[in-house]
Amino acid sequence: MTPHITVLSTGGTIASTGTSAGATPTKEGGELVEAVPELTDYADISVDEVAQISSFAMNFETLAAIAARVGELATDGTDGVVVTHGTDTMEESAYFVDVVAGDTIPVVFTGAQRRPDEPGADGPANLLTAVRAATNERIRKAGGAYIAFADSLYSARTVTKGHTSNLDTFYAPDAGPVANFLRGDVRFFRQPGSETVSIPVSEITASVEMVKSGAGVDGRQIERALDAGVDGLVLEGTGLGNTTPALESAVADAIADGVPVVVTSRCHGGAVNGIYGKGGGARTLEDHGAILGGDLPTHKARLALALALSASDDPAEVREYVERASMSGI
Repeated sequence: MTPHITVLSTGGTIASTGTSAGATPTKEGGELVEAVPELTDYADISVDEVAQISSFAMNFETLAAIAARVGELATDGTDGVVVTHGTDTMEESAYFVDVVAGDTIPVVFTGAQRRPDEPGADGPANLLTAVRAATNERIRKAGGAYIAFADSLYSARTVTKGHTSNLDTFYAPDAGPVANFLRGDVRFFRQPGSETVSIPVSEITASVEMVKSGAGVDGRQIERALDAGVDGLVLEGTGLGNTTPALESAVADAIADGVPVVVTSRCHGGAVNGIYGKGGGARTLEDHGAILGGDLPTHKARLALALALSASDDPAEVREYVERASMSGI
């Protein structure tokens, strides 16, 4: 029986054309599908329009709409979902869907680095790879959310965009791809499936601010965030999750005020670790009550904390959700 795949179109470069005001999403999902007739070799395709925006304009409402539609399609018997999306925030959207709805049917995000009206447009090949992934029997049984790009498939939890313009822009530090889709063949490197921890909430209602450490950074970022009434903070440290002494002091104040703080690293590979002590070390931050974010990048840790805070007002439960989300090899 031929699998049924639904393409959810959200805009992005894959759907954009050049205009006098710059590249703008103008093509609907049906046009993207029609441009790749080979898709019907793998699946019966239907198309839903969710949004038509550049991914740097993605918001929580649209993320919730994507996840909700995935849930509806899973209930309706759809075999898999492909989401066409801009590359700037694709990894955040894929991670959100994985946490909220990734334990059902496979959801494969894809897009393009070059518009369809540019030479060497990569959207059609990426869309074909995404459909091949969503219809692969092993992946269909496993479920989970992924990004398919440049012939490779990556877990939503581990993938990140690594280059502003190269066609082969996505990679997964430490983890590598789940699979490569070759001509007529698939090579798996590790078991497919969701690598996130489900959080029982369908939308984000909490406000979480991202703060970045660096040489000479003081505590004013955190002070302004607290004055604005944020619900949580994610502090991107250096190295193993270390910060400046001024930021450490501000973190202690935030936690004392009941605002949870998750610590991440600006390094793409590796995990934060409480090795260094006084003067901003991650060990001291941990002693203050900060949550170490493992190998989650800052933008995904923000989503994890925001979802946890949206799901529960119990500090211990929020901490448990985030600590479980930060664990590798889920």
